[in-house]
Amino acid sequence: MSFASQGSVTTDVLEIGYEATGEPGGVPVILLHGFPYDVRAYDEVADELAASGRYVLAPYLRGYGPTRFRETGALRSGQQGAIGQDLLDFMDGLGIERAVVAGYDWGGRAACIAAALWPERINGLVTCGGYAIQDIARSGEPAAAEDEQKYWYQYYFQSERGRRGLTSNRDELCALLWRDWSPKWVGADAAYPATSPSLHNPDFVDVVIHSYRHRYGLVEGDPRYEAVEDKLAALPKIDVPTVILVSEADGVTGPAGLEDGPHFSGPCEIRSLPDIGHNVPQEAPVAFAQAVTALG
Repeated sequence: MSFASQGSVTTDVLEIGYEATGEPGGVPVILLHGFPYDVRAYDEVADELAASGRYVLAPYLRGYGPTRFRETGALRSGQQGAIGQDLLDFMDGLGIERAVVAGYDWGGRAACIAAALWPERINGLVTCGGYAIQDIARSGEPAAAEDEQKYWYQYYFQSERGRRGLTSNRDELCALLWRDWSPKWVGADAAYPATSPSLHNPDFVDVVIHSYRHRYGLVEGDPRYEAVEDKLAALPKIDVPTVILVSEADGVTGPAGLEDGPHFSGPCEIRSLPDIGHNVPQEAPVAFAQAVTALG
C-alpha cells in the first residue's frame, strides 16, 4: 500500500475515512474510486503523483471501507447528489480551498458534479468515461440491446433478490464485475482481495441498492440533497480544465466519452487508452497520473 497516512473527516452526515501521501504543502489532488472498488485502485497512481510534488488524498466513498454514517437512522443514500456533496464536504473538512479532482465510475461522477456546481473549488478534472452526471429524467429510455445486456447487475439490484444476492454473495458478484468490466486486465483476480474488505462495510449494500434504484427514479432521494439534485437535473456544463480518459476495452460502457465534448465548455482534452478496461487507475496508473499532472 503506497499511501503514507490515514485519517478521517467529520461532516454533517459522515465520518469519511481517507488515505493520503505526499507533502501537505503540495498541490492537492483528490482521487475518487467507484463501485465496486476502493482506494487501493490508486496505490500506484499515488506514488507517481507524490513523486511529482502533489499532496494526494483518496477518500472512501459512503458505504465503503472505514467511512461511516454518523446517525443510525440516516438514509443510506447512494444518489449522485449525495456523493457530490460528500466531496465538497470532504474538502471543507480538511480546509482545502481548491484541488484537482480525478475519478472513475461513482468517483468520476462525484468529480464531475463538483466541477460543474462548484468550479471555483476545482483546479482541474480527470474523468474516465466523460460526462458522468446522470440524466435521471431520461433514465427510462432504453439503450441498445447489447448495452442493456451489460447492465444486468443494475436490473438485478432493483429486486429484493438482487439485494439478498449482493448481501450474501458480494465477493463472488463484485469479483465477477471486475473481470467482466476489465476483460484484458490479467491482474484482476489477484488484485481483488485487497479491496474486498472495503465492500464489507455495514452500509455497503444499502448505499449500492439505493444508488441503482434512485438513478432510475424508482426510489426517493434524501431531502437534504434536493437542491443539488435540482441543479444536476439541468445537466450543467463543466468549464474547468478537463482531461477525459476513454477506456477502449471497457466491458460495461465501451469506449465512453468520445462524444461528450459538448458538455465541457472549458479546455477539454480526450485521451484514448487502448486495451484498458473500467478500472483505469489500477490498469493504467502511469497514464492516469499523467492526465492529472497535465492539469497543473
